Order: sequence, then structure tokens, then C-alpha cells
Amino acid sequence: MPAIPGVAANGPPRGPGNPAVRMFGALVGALLVFFIGARLFLRAKQPPPPPPEPTPQIEVPAPAADPTAGIPRATETNPEIATLAEMSEPWSSKEFFYKNPLTGENVPALLIRLPNTPATQSRGYWALAMKAAYGDCKLEYVTDIAKLKSDYDFKAARHPMVGNPCSRTLFDPTRMANLPGNIWVQGAIVQGSDLRPPLGIEVQIRGNEILAVRME
Repeated sequence: MPAIPGVAANGPPRGPGNPAVRMFGALVGALLVFFIGARLFLRAKQPPPPPPEPTPQIEVPAPAADPTAGIPRATETNPEIATLAEMSEPWSSKEFFYKNPLTGENVPALLIRLPNTPATQSRGYWALAMKAAYGDCKLEYVTDIAKLKSDYDFKAARHPMVGNPCSRTLFDPTRMANLPGNIWVQGAIVQGSDLRPPLGIEVQIRGNEILAVRME
């Protein structure tokens, strides 16, 4: 308000020097300090948050080992299946696969060292497909003479033989069989109802290596 000449202004002075203003400021400051202190006190009393749970680890099982990884695979370009040193003992044997060039099938096969024959000549070995010529039965090489007498009831067993457990047929590795057409094959049937011996695989010797070159 404009000053009126001759009239003095009355009332308490305004500004920081006013006691009411100082009291109000002190009260606001005290409330602010109390509020901040209360928040700090409550925050200190709260328990710390729990640590985050670890991410579960999913274990991926390792792939199963291939049981046929170490078995030779005879092909037209790589027909090697064994060495002479590996087959030095009579009746020793070695598994291999023969890849049929017509069908591309890997045929499970077996190489057997025959007794009383030179190790450096192909006639000293018998290589055969380990699947029956007719049907789906898997053949087995039985070196346990007692098993030949008990499981196959072949009392005349004197040496290892190849057997068909489905038909209880036994094939003698030391004997030849004459098929129709005057074809001679290894593994004559000495017991059982199979129609013919197992499919044979031709063997050749090259230096110290034994090769599987052709299947019937």
C-alpha cells in the first residue's frame, strides 16, 4: 500500500526477523529431519532381499557310444578287414561289415581262421554273412563246445561251429557243401533244417592284409 504522509505503518515487521516466521521455519526443519531419520531407520530395520535363485542347469546326456565304431567296413575301394597277425591262431575270428555294392547295405559278417591251413593263403579263412540266408535270424559263432552239446544238442561237437539259434542249425566251418549248379561253398550243414549254408564272402590275401572282395 502506498505510504500516507503523516501516518505511521503499524503491525509486526515482515521478513526473517519476525519471530513467527522463525518458529515456522524451525518447525518445518524439525519435521523434515524427523521424516528423513524415520525413513533411514525403517530402511535399516528391513531385512536384505534374498539372493536370486540360481538358474537350474539342464544336463544334456552325452550321446551313446557307437558299439560298431571300431569294426572294419569292407568296401570296393577299401576291402581290408584284418591282418595276418590278428588271425594267427586257429579258430580266431574278427567281426566286420561288408558293404553290398548293389544295395548299399552294410552286412554284418565274420572272418574265421580255419585250422590246418596256411595263414598266407585265402583257403585258410572263412568269411560269412552273420545273417541266415533265408529269414531274419542272426547267426552266432559258438566256440564253447559245451554250449554246442547243451543248447544245440549236438553231442558230436569237437570244434567251434556257426549256429542258427532260431532253427538250431549248425554249420561246420571245416566242411564244404555242394549247392545246386555244382557250386561248392564253405560251412556244410551238420544238423538242422536250414536250406543252405550262410552266404560266403570271398577272401584274398595282399601282403600282410586280408581283404573281403565279393559276397555271393
